[in-house]
Amino acid sequence: MSFFSKLKERFTKKEDKAVYLNGFEKSKQTFSDALNQMSYSFHGVDDDFLEQLTIVLLESDVGIELADLICERLKKKCDEFPDVTFHWAMNFLLEIMENIYNEVPDQPIVYNENGPTVILLEGVNGSGKTTTAAKLAHMYQNEGKRVAFVAADTFRAGAIEQLAEWGERLNVPVIKGRENGDPSAAIVDGCRFAREKGADLLICDTAGRLQNKEGLMRELEKMNRVSSREIEGAPHDTWLVLDATTGQNGLNQAEVFAESTKLTGIVLTKMDGTAKGGIILAIKHKLHVPVLFIGLGEHPEDLRPFDLDSYLYSISEGLKGVE
Repeated sequence: MSFFSKLKERFTKKEDKAVYLNGFEKSKQTFSDALNQMSYSFHGVDDDFLEQLTIVLLESDVGIELADLICERLKKKCDEFPDVTFHWAMNFLLEIMENIYNEVPDQPIVYNENGPTVILLEGVNGSGKTTTAAKLAHMYQNEGKRVAFVAADTFRAGAIEQLAEWGERLNVPVIKGRENGDPSAAIVDGCRFAREKGADLLICDTAGRLQNKEGLMRELEKMNRVSSREIEGAPHDTWLVLDATTGQNGLNQAEVFAESTKLTGIVLTKMDGTAKGGIILAIKHKLHVPVLFIGLGEHPEDLRPFDLDSYLYSISEGLKGVE
């Protein structure tokens, strides 16, 4: 059985397969539709084929370094066989993409068994942090968890009010920072509230200003320090929220944050609005940080836990003759 057939078999058992297929429709067009065009002129995995494949990968926002690595491994794999068909070249390609993502095993989300779990959400303005906080709260509420918010993005105009509105809609208490005040002070108040009220999760919506990397580092270090004083092991998770439509620019943002704090996961928003699905592979390969959640639509339930099988199948579902 081919790799694609096994992938399809696993995918058909997923509960959220329709959400994935809809969410990755644009990425599928960039990736599998472009590869289908290459099938008509396929004469083997030669230099011309690899050059065309590199272009497809770059247009999917894999990035030049990773595109070269994928092509190098594909060439090496295909050299083992005298007459590789397009069918097998595509199966090898998908298998290589899976292997690259899995080279560094994903670490599971850490939940505090002895009190509230503190999650810091980081990211630049416009990445979708506040909306992501609301979607995460909705998800955890459906699991029976008690959630509280900290509005610690004290520098963006309207950020505190925006999270407060979500808190009212979701019936989630919001501990508010003071506008233009110290975000760490809000986190201290939030940790104390969560501990006293028995919250399961404290989701902290923080500021993310990249104009001054040194200032950002000091700010994030202080947030880590004050939360750990209030709740042992906090922050238990630090997730970076990235706008998937920014592609490689988002990866550059991620590198800055990874230098400034210990990231434990990535949340990619607006995945349904981009054809650049390859950014998922690029992030994992470059940062060795797992993509935990992806936004595949506007509704709260469209924030889905990332699943590698569903991702690979959704972007390659349109490939012809590869089963």
